[in-house]
This record gives sequence, C-alpha cells and structure tokens, in this order.
Amino acid sequence: MPIRTLLVDDEQPARDRLRQLLAAMPEIEVVGEAEDGLQAVERVSELAPDLLLLDIQMPGCSGLEVAASLGRPRPAIIFCTAYDQYAVDAFELHAMDYLLKPVNRARLQAALERVRDQRVVDREHQLDQVTRGDRLSPARFLARKAARFRIVPRNEVVAFTFQEGLTRLHTATEQLWMQPTLAALARRLDGDTFFQVSRTGIVSLDAVREAKPFPDGTGEVILTNGQIFPVTRRRWRLLMEQLEQ
Repeated sequence: MPIRTLLVDDEQPARDRLRQLLAAMPEIEVVGEAEDGLQAVERVSELAPDLLLLDIQMPGCSGLEVAASLGRPRPAIIFCTAYDQYAVDAFELHAMDYLLKPVNRARLQAALERVRDQRVVDREHQLDQVTRGDRLSPARFLARKAARFRIVPRNEVVAFTFQEGLTRLHTATEQLWMQPTLAALARRLDGDTFFQVSRTGIVSLDAVREAKPFPDGTGEVILTNGQIFPVTRRRWRLLMEQLEQ
C-alpha cells in the first residue's frame, strides 16, 4: 500500500520541492498540503495520512506543537527545516527523521526507508492491540486562546463543549478553543476517562464532583471547576455505571 503523505510548510516553493522529489517515488502518495500548523491539524483529522513531512517554524503554531498535539494512532513524522537547533525536541516527539533544507533526494529516500520499516512493525503492533481490544486516545490536545496556542495534557482537561459553532476545551482555570468538531473529538477520546453527557458536552469523569438526578430521568453533573452540565435521560444510566467503575 502507498504511504499517504501530507506536506506541511508555510512556503509554497518548499512544498513544490518536496512534491518534485516524491514524484519519483511510486510508493508515496501525496494526499494534501497545509501551509501552517493549525491547517495541518485539520488536514490530519480529515485525511488520516500515514506520514507528515513537517516544517518547524511556521506562523501561529509550530511543527513541534503540531507533533505534540497528535493523538494515536498518529502518522509518522519527518521534520524538514532550515534550523538544526530543534533536533533534540523533534526526536523527543518520536520523529522518524530530521532533514535540513534544502532537502536532497538521497537523504529523503533514506528517511522514507525508515518509515517503511516502521510501518511493518506498527501493523503487527496494531493487530495485537485489536486482538487485545486496546484503545488508543490522545495524551494531549492542541488548543488556542486568542493568538496563542497551548498544548494541554489530558489530565488537565475538565470538559469539552460545543458553543456558537466552536469546540471549547475547559481546564480548571481557562477556556480554549479547538478545531475538531465535538463529534469528531468524541470518537478519539478514551471512554474510561471522558463521557459525552449531551450533544454539546463531554466531561472528564475524574472531574465530576457531584451527580444530581431529576425525577424525569435526566440529571446534571457538577465539575471540580464549578461548571454544571445537564445529562440527557438516555445517557444518565450509562454515566452512573461509568462513575461506579
């Protein structure tokens, strides 16, 4: 199967250069491009590529922040950058390789060989997880407040809501917004950690301080940060079962 690849760079000539190099490699299928970090996160969610060729210094959200925000299963990442000082950070994020611009064909080919070898290992690992019924979910989330991006660890998240067309991430002290829809986010979350109480709200089970039932079969939960979430009738019993576990 071809390696479905997403090109991420804020400079069009750099993306064109990568396309030119990859055109001679039949095992690679370029499925899309992104010109900044936020767009890259959107494209990964939409396209589910196998590989990111990812620049580091981009406006708004860096390539390192993009890599840190990706949940699992996540694409392989090869950083392509003009700066060598980020190599340690890149490999701490489990990058497959770190290429300095201008990227040359031989160096790119060697990096892709590593990706191909890793895919074989990953397929075996994924098969084992399916056999054992394991779930993989994001350990951190990329969220935005005004012009600032923040990487939010999973254990800091209190809730997610969908308000006025935006998905919001709530911590104990602040609200940030995210790009994925709430429905798309719900599919990625660990059901043992998060619970969708309504069409517009997902709460962290660890953040539930009080659960209050109502006579009509609905209810509400009060979180550790003081937020109150209504719970639909259909979801109330399931929520109680989750909280009791």
